[in-house]
Amino acid sequence: MNPAPEFQPNQFNLLRQRRFLPFFLTQFSGAGNDNLFKFGFTVWITYQINVSWLEPGLAGLVISAVFILPFLLFSATAGQLSDRLNKAILIRWIKNIEILVMLIAGIGFYLVQPAVLLFCIFLMGLHSTLFGPIKYALLPEILQPSELTGGNGMVEMGTFVAILLGNMAGGWLISMAEAGAMWVAFACLFVAILGRIASGFIPQSAALDPALKLNFNPFTETWRNIRYFSSQWPLLKAMLGISWLWFFGAVFLSQFPSFAKEVLRGNEQVASMLLVVFSVGIGMGSLLCEKLSRSSIGAYVEWTGLCGMGLFTVDVYFSVPNIAGFELLGINQFLAVSDHWRLLIDLFLLSLFAGLYSVPIYARIQTISQPTHRARVIAS
Repeated sequence: MNPAPEFQPNQFNLLRQRRFLPFFLTQFSGAGNDNLFKFGFTVWITYQINVSWLEPGLAGLVISAVFILPFLLFSATAGQLSDRLNKAILIRWIKNIEILVMLIAGIGFYLVQPAVLLFCIFLMGLHSTLFGPIKYALLPEILQPSELTGGNGMVEMGTFVAILLGNMAGGWLISMAEAGAMWVAFACLFVAILGRIASGFIPQSAALDPALKLNFNPFTETWRNIRYFSSQWPLLKAMLGISWLWFFGAVFLSQFPSFAKEVLRGNEQVASMLLVVFSVGIGMGSLLCEKLSRSSIGAYVEWTGLCGMGLFTVDVYFSVPNIAGFELLGINQFLAVSDHWRLLIDLFLLSLFAGLYSVPIYARIQTISQPTHRARVIAS
């Protein structure tokens, strides 16, 4: 009698299953909306309006810093909530918050109030802070262990495709004459509503630690978590590795508008193109992980990704051409310069290797962490 064929997971088949598709669409819309709003606002500040208290060259850094601040303040609380409560219900409440934030942002765009929009950036950072631990802690509950690499690859690919589409849409809409800001506002509200609808179809999940006593002090809770996880060296290494990756990505993503304008002398379209190349590379690298690792959590994929990131990041520095002049280049003029193709290839390859690096680490964190503490691991 022939043995039963070994189960070979296929990450694309997950998109046809109720346990995964609504969750995927929910996180996809959330990541897209974050970047539609952030990039539209950044381009608005950098190219279109004058703000006395915020220089255009610093706009990307300041907006990214404000967006990241809630991760420092509320990640510990977010991890506790995810471990204690029903994740599906918690996701729906988070999506309700997103709709409210986008309504406030619409008022800020209409009244031309950058301070209000910066506050909304903070609130969207809070929205992402609350959703992040749920996103990665839920996957081991809805996927088989052999599906984790592919499932994480799909989520990572979806996240960066959403970043790509969000940035493209934000840059395109904000450039539509005087009405651009309001088009961004309407688009953000529409995407938030779509995300809330998708979240309603996420299957219910059990609360893994309903007796958990919440500690709302982010400093003492974070310190307690770090002390707990630092005693588990494999887990701590994975946590530090993924934290470094997001530092790396945040530096690149936040600097693209300023880098395109001040260094490459390119317009908004050039800034968007850099984001396209970066996002496509990470998406492709993420999808390659299941094939390369054969659905196992192998360290060699991580090391390949890490070495590739370092190599092509260094070459980005050497591939930047010296450009003089005051007129900003359009996308056709930019691509007509042969040296720029080396820069684009470097960006694509370093991001592809970043995708190879990140997915196995997430899968390993989900595998070796205790289910009752998994969300707090991701939050930390």
